Amino acid sequence: MGEILAPYAVNEACSRGRKYSEPRSKYRGEFQRDRDRIIHSTGFRRLVYKTQVFINHEGDLYRTRLTHSLEVSQIGRTVATSLRLNEALTEAICLAHDIGHTPFGHAGQDTLNACMHDFGGFEHNLQSLRIVDVLESKYADFNGLNLMFETREGILKHCSSQNAQRLGDVGKRFLEGLQPSLEAQVANIVDEIAYNSHDVDDGFRSGLLNIEQLRTQSLFAKHFDIIHKRYPELDDRRLIYEIIRSMIGAVVDDLIRYSSSNINRQAPRSIEDVRRTKQPLIAMSDSMYEQHIFLKRFLRKNLYSHEQKLEMTKRVQTIINDLFHAYMKDEKKMPLQFASAAKNTEKFAKARIVTDYIAGMTDRYAIAAHEFLNA
Repeated sequence: MGEILAPYAVNEACSRGRKYSEPRSKYRGEFQRDRDRIIHSTGFRRLVYKTQVFINHEGDLYRTRLTHSLEVSQIGRTVATSLRLNEALTEAICLAHDIGHTPFGHAGQDTLNACMHDFGGFEHNLQSLRIVDVLESKYADFNGLNLMFETREGILKHCSSQNAQRLGDVGKRFLEGLQPSLEAQVANIVDEIAYNSHDVDDGFRSGLLNIEQLRTQSLFAKHFDIIHKRYPELDDRRLIYEIIRSMIGAVVDDLIRYSSSNINRQAPRSIEDVRRTKQPLIAMSDSMYEQHIFLKRFLRKNLYSHEQKLEMTKRVQTIINDLFHAYMKDEKKMPLQFASAAKNTEKFAKARIVTDYIAGMTDRYAIAAHEFLNA
């Protein structure tokens, strides 16, 4: 791997390593091991029943956090390979980036964050790191997954100065104004690409969006014209798929070309050079980014804020609020593992334990737990 990586890519030979030293694998690189540990983790498996926009029981064909993470990983590997970055590291970050998400998508996160207002708040990036550092309990020698420093750092997309101070080395770049690795930058932006494109698909499939609405967006309209001209008799279902496929291809092509231009212009010779750049080097062109942002705003207004989704949000708020306050009042209503940890602890620590439990729930489990409380 080291022979084909660009000098500005993360090379495991120069990695800051793991918190707990381990023997090296005969057959896998260190970032490949990270990827595999993430895939085999409990938190990753739970993503199959955690949703992005639609509650899990609303339909089996809508995307979940797991399918989204796999799609992000696929796009991320393409970009990383094209730019001669560390593909295994990029893949590991892509797969782990949503592992800390609550049930019920952003509605669940926002509600849990409100519940935790007086106890340090809740942010899924930090929860993802907490899961891979502390909460996973598979290995005899350590808690968490003992991931490589660069994987852990890449999971953190955002972090306040206050939280960064508590995270040690992994939070240092937020305090010093440094950029993350290019692999982390790739993971960050392809997450946005996958999110936008595939929510168009789910929105159309659900009936909340139609083609005429979508054609008001320049990015969609351009590829609609291309595909419709090529296949004038294509049914809507296949038409949407081909349009989204074409959109993703165009955005990724733009991303690779523009990022490559940025890299050539800045000419970083090491990961440290990358960290010292003023702006991320992995980016879309201004014109493509504008189209991307317009589509994102369109989805926020017409899909995420749709009347049907707002009704779902009210239900989610009730479920999360009721669970949080019930467990804070009586920790014995949680399973023994969490109840024992929360017993006789001060309120701040107890709130974090309750949050760990709720955040780890799937959509179905949270609904069932809420029904049990009210039985």
